[in-house]
Amino acid sequence: MERGSSADEDAGYAKHVRAIGQGALVVIGALLVASAVTQPFTRVLVDAGAVAAGSPMETVVRTVLQFVGFLMAVGGYIVITDDRSLIDIDRLDGRDAATIVAGTVILLALQFSALFVFGLLGISTGENQALLPGRADPTYFLYMIVVSIVFVGPGEELLFRGTVQGLFRRAWGMWPSILLASAIFGLIHVPAVVGAPGEALMYAVVATGLGCVLGYLYERTENVIVPCLIHGFYNGAIYAIQYVEQVF
Repeated sequence: MERGSSADEDAGYAKHVRAIGQGALVVIGALLVASAVTQPFTRVLVDAGAVAAGSPMETVVRTVLQFVGFLMAVGGYIVITDDRSLIDIDRLDGRDAATIVAGTVILLALQFSALFVFGLLGISTGENQALLPGRADPTYFLYMIVVSIVFVGPGEELLFRGTVQGLFRRAWGMWPSILLASAIFGLIHVPAVVGAPGEALMYAVVATGLGCVLGYLYERTENVIVPCLIHGFYNGAIYAIQYVEQVF
C-alpha cells in the first residue's frame, strides 16, 4: 500500500513538473518568436520608408507583429505536439455574446475600481508604455482599438488561457491553473510598465486579477474565443477612453 502511494505521488510530481516545463516552454517560445518576427520586419518597413522610425505608427506595426508572433508560436506548438484538443474553440452563441459584453464591463469595472482604491491608498501602478505614443498622435489610439481586437486579445488569450492554462489544468485542475496562468500573465506585463519597480509590481497584480476573470470565463464557456474578444474589447475601450481624453 505504501509503495503504491509513493508511486502515485511520484507520478503526480512528474506530471506537475512536466506541466510547468511545457508552460514555460510555450511562453518563452512565444517571446522568442515574437522578437524574431518583430525586429527584422519592422526594420524592413522602416528602411523602405513605409513607416517612420520612432513614430506612433511604428509602435502599431511592432504590436501587430509581436502578437502575430504569439499566434505563430501557439500554432506551432499545437502542430508539433499534435495536441489539438488542448484549446477549446467553438462557435459563438447568444450566451457567449452576452458573456462577452458582461465580461468586458466587469474587466473595466475592476480596473477602475482597483485604480480608485489604489489612489485612496496613495499607490501608483505606473503606466503601460503602449499608451505613450498616443500622447504625440491621438489617432494612434484609434489604430490600437482595431489592433487590440484583432491581434492583442487573440494572441494573449490563445497563449495564456488556451495553451498555458490548458496545460496546467491537466495537472492541477481548474482553479490552480487559472491562478498560476494568470500570475504568469501578470508578470509578463512588468517590462512594459513605465514606473518604479513597486509600481510595475502593482500593475502586475491588477493584470493578474483581470487574468483570473478571463480564465474563469474561459472555463465556464469552454470557448477561447470568448476571452479573446473580451480582452480585445477591454483593451479597445481603454484606448477609446484615452483618445477621447486627448482630443476633447
